[in-house]
Amino acid sequence: MSTPIPAADVLAGFDAGQTHTRCRLAHSTGELIGEGEGSGVSHLGSAAGPQRFASALRSSLEAACEHAGLSSRETTSNLLAAAIGASGIEAGSPSQRLGLQIARDTLACEHVLVCGDERTALAGAFAPRQAGIVLISGTGSIAIGRDSSGREHRCGGWGWLVDGGGSAMDIGHDGLALSLRMADGRLPETGLKQALWQTLNVEHSHELKALVVDPHFGAAGFARLAPVVSAQAAAGDGPAQQVIAHAGRQLAELVVGVASQLQLTAPPICCSGGAIGHLEPLQVQLKQQLTLLLPQAQLVGARGDACSGALALAQALSS
Repeated sequence: MSTPIPAADVLAGFDAGQTHTRCRLAHSTGELIGEGEGSGVSHLGSAAGPQRFASALRSSLEAACEHAGLSSRETTSNLLAAAIGASGIEAGSPSQRLGLQIARDTLACEHVLVCGDERTALAGAFAPRQAGIVLISGTGSIAIGRDSSGREHRCGGWGWLVDGGGSAMDIGHDGLALSLRMADGRLPETGLKQALWQTLNVEHSHELKALVVDPHFGAAGFARLAPVVSAQAAAGDGPAQQVIAHAGRQLAELVVGVASQLQLTAPPICCSGGAIGHLEPLQVQLKQQLTLLLPQAQLVGARGDACSGALALAQALSS
């Protein structure tokens, strides 16, 4: 790393996830000086949400300071600005206001932005004022874009119980629903049912019913079945292929919704998230659907990640 920078000249960008939080530090000119990883967060409305959020900021900042050769105590007293992207933070919501207060108290910094991680991903993916769309498909799904004037629009991401089209959660859920129809005799049984039930270690429909209503199953429980459905689709299982095709169509529709609202006819599109990043049949279906629905769009690599975007937003706060 470069020679340690005075703490009073430091910006911090955070990418807060459920399993871990990354913090990246930079000089006010943009020169990177350190990065570290800390604990994860949960929704700020949950019982342990506020404590986990503060702990994640503190632990990841301390790790980044150690990497940069800075005193974490001095840095938390002299940050120029910080930006935090976390899932589930809606603009103008009580969770955003709570997150902002926790971040200010934890980081001892007044120039702080707390927003959804889709917005830090957008800021990282494209150059300032560059039009483009970010499509994220992991446990959940969301698309967000902006035009060349800076106007933004977002589609999806409204919570797994009502909105998860094209996500790993949705793929797992739809595959499992088909397996129950097969078990009932409503559909011919294929390898999809056996693969999913073996993964869950169940033999009877009533066992499956009890499993999915357990509070600990949730979105993550469905999402971990997505690779099973994808593997069956790749192997030629018809119902699994239908699930993946439907997911690809829904992801493309998120993109088209953003492009339509922003009047973007040929937007660059950056994709991220575990589902779109690792499930090859889903990638194929998305490309096919985009060719049909938004033929002039181009899939491109991101200029930077969500931490880069958070730093860019922090830099804008400090100027």
